[in-house]
Amino acid sequence: MLPLPPGEFRAYLFDCDGTVADSMPLHYRAWSQAVGEWGCDLPEDLFYAWAGRTVADVIADLNTTRGLAMPVAEVDRRRESLYRELLPQLTAVPEVLAHIEHAHGRIPFAIVSGGGRDSVARSLTTLGLLDRFDLMVCAEDYTRAKPDPEAFLLAARRLGVAPEHCVVFEDADLGIEAATAAGMAWVRVPHPWQRGIPAATPA
Repeated sequence: MLPLPPGEFRAYLFDCDGTVADSMPLHYRAWSQAVGEWGCDLPEDLFYAWAGRTVADVIADLNTTRGLAMPVAEVDRRRESLYRELLPQLTAVPEVLAHIEHAHGRIPFAIVSGGGRDSVARSLTTLGLLDRFDLMVCAEDYTRAKPDPEAFLLAARRLGVAPEHCVVFEDADLGIEAATAAGMAWVRVPHPWQRGIPAATPA
C-alpha cells in the first residue's frame, strides 16, 4: 500500500481518474482520437500535465495554441463516447484499491472528481466499486475546479468530518494543490509509467 502521512484520519477522499480508476491511459486514447478528428495533436506528456483541468479549459487551450475552433460540447461528447467504448479494459489502481479494501467499513469514503457524475459512476460501476463510497462530489456539484479547494471542502462538510481529519488520494498536481489549500493531508498516487505500466498508445 501507499504510505499514509501522519495523522488521525476520519475520512478518505479519493480522486477518481488516475487514482481509484487506472483510467488515464484510456482517457488519453479517447482524447487523442477525439481531437485528432479535428486535426489536433495532444502529446501524452501535455495530457498528463493538464490532469485535473476541465474539458472546456483543455479544448480552449488547444484551440488557442493550434489555431483551431473545436466546439467544446461536440468534442466532449465524442471523447466521452470513445471512453465508454474502452471501459471494458478499465482496471483499478492496485495501490489505492488496497487502501479501499483495508479501510472500507471503518471510515467513510468520498469520491471528489473533476469528471461528470455519470462518467465517474460508470467507471466505478465497471470496477465493482461504486457501493464502497458514501458520497460522490463531481463536476456538477461545485463551481470552482481544482486547484481551488471547494470540492474537497464540500465533501468534508457533507461527510461531517473536519478538513484536518481528511486524507486525500490524488494523482494530479492540481488535486494536490487543492487538498493542501483545503488544509488536508494527501497521498500522491503514481502515474502509470511510475508504476511500471507502459505509456499509452493512441488508438
